[in-house]
Amino acid sequence: MIKHIVFFKLKNRSAESIAEAADVLRSMDGKIEQLRSLEVGTDILRTERSYDIALTATLDTLDDLERYQTHPEHQKIIEYINGVKDISLAVDYEI
Repeated sequence: MIKHIVFFKLKNRSAESIAEAADVLRSMDGKIEQLRSLEVGTDILRTERSYDIALTATLDTLDDLERYQTHPEHQKIIEYINGVKDISLAVDYEI
């Protein structure tokens, strides 16, 4: 299995903006067959070093990760996130 984790720091770090972006990320749930699980959480400390949102996805294989990355629903999310994020970091690992 593959864990795909992404952290997002938004340009607008207001609570409303963060909640909206988190909801957009959650909207993928149930729409991309390769996703075994999807969890989206928002930071509760809200320090300067904190990232605003964390996304954790579980997929079966590296091939599934690639299909997820190129899936039309995910591409819509990427387009939205690219407009609101300041920076993002990602890590993918096998479990």
